[in-house]
Amino acid sequence: MTKKITIALDCMGGDKAPDIVIKGASMVAEKNKNVHFIFYGDASLVDPLLQKYSIPQDRYSFVHTSETISNEDKPSVALRRSTKSSMRLAINSLKDGESDAVVSAGNTGALMAISKVILRPLSSIDRPAIVTFLPNMQNKATVMLDMGANIDCDADVLYQFAVMGYVYAKTVLKIKEPKIGLLNVGSEDLKGHDAVKNAAILLKESELANAFYGYVEGDDIAKGTVDVVVTDGFCGNITLKAIEGTAKMISGILKKGLSASICTKIGYLLASRSLKKVFKTIDPRFYNGAMLVGLNGIVVKSHGSTDEIGFYNAINVAISLVEDNINEKIMKEVQSSDLNSVTTPNSATTTSNIS
Repeated sequence: MTKKITIALDCMGGDKAPDIVIKGASMVAEKNKNVHFIFYGDASLVDPLLQKYSIPQDRYSFVHTSETISNEDKPSVALRRSTKSSMRLAINSLKDGESDAVVSAGNTGALMAISKVILRPLSSIDRPAIVTFLPNMQNKATVMLDMGANIDCDADVLYQFAVMGYVYAKTVLKIKEPKIGLLNVGSEDLKGHDAVKNAAILLKESELANAFYGYVEGDDIAKGTVDVVVTDGFCGNITLKAIEGTAKMISGILKKGLSASICTKIGYLLASRSLKKVFKTIDPRFYNGAMLVGLNGIVVKSHGSTDEIGFYNAINVAISLVEDNINEKIMKEVQSSDLNSVTTPNSATTTSNIS
C-alpha cells in the first residue's frame, strides 16, 4: 500500500491567502487520494473556505492560529515573537513528525529563518538555499539556486549549492547526468569575482568534475546550456524576477495582439491549442514551488502573488520531494563529495538576507 503523505499548509501566507491555499489543496485532494492536509490559520477565515471547496473531513485536520506573519515583518522579529503563527506551527509539525512537508506562500525571509532554527541544516551544509526550476528552449527545465536566501556566498557555499542542485536535478527532474554551470559575467576563466573562481576550482577538483560545464551567462538559463545553474541569492533573485517579468510581458503582448482585430481573433481560434501550450510554457504558475534545500525537512516556498493553480503546483512539488526521499539522496551525495574537507583560502564571508 502507498504510504499516506501529510502536508502542512500555512493558510495565512501569501497575497491572496487563505482562499488560494484552500482551493489549491482541494484541487490536489480531488486528484490525489493519498494526501492528507494539516491546515494552520485563522478559523474565522479558513472554516468557511473548507466548506466552500468541499474538502472531505477525513482528508484534513485543522489548527487555529492566533498570529500571522506579514510580508513586512523582519525575519528575526518573526522568529522571536510569532511563535503561535500559522507558519511557525506548520514548521513545528514537520519537526515533530506530524507532517512530511510544509508549503507556504508567506514571508520568504521569515520562512527560511524559522525553518533553519527549528529544523536545522543537514550535516555539512552551511547554508540552506532556495532552489527552483525554470523552462528552457530544450523543452526541459533548468534547476537554479540560490533564489534569494543568501545574498553573499563564498566559494565553499557555492560548491555546496552545486552538490544540492545536482541531486535535485537527478531526483526531481530525473536527469541521469546533470551538467552544472556557475553563473558569471562571461565564460572566460579570467571573468568573475574570487568566490566564483574559487568555486570553479573546487568543482574541477571534486567528485563532480565530470558534471561541471564551467561558467554560464544569463542567456544560458533559457537556452538550457546546463541543467543546474549555481549563483548567490542576490543574482538569483534578480534573475528570477527578471525572467518572470519578461514572461508576463510576452504573454500580455501576445494576448493583446491576438485580440486586436477580427482577423487576429479568428487566427487565435484556429491556433488556440498550440497557443495554449505556449502560454502554459511561459506561465510562472506552472513552475511554482521552490524547495528550501539543505534542511532536515522538506519546506516548499510558493510565490506570494500566485493563485490557486500556482499553489496547487507548489503542493505537488512538495509531494514529489517526499516521494523521492530528496534529503536522503542529498546526504548520500554530500558524503561521497566529502564536503567536510572542502575549504578554500581567501574566500569572502558568507552573509544572508535574513536579519
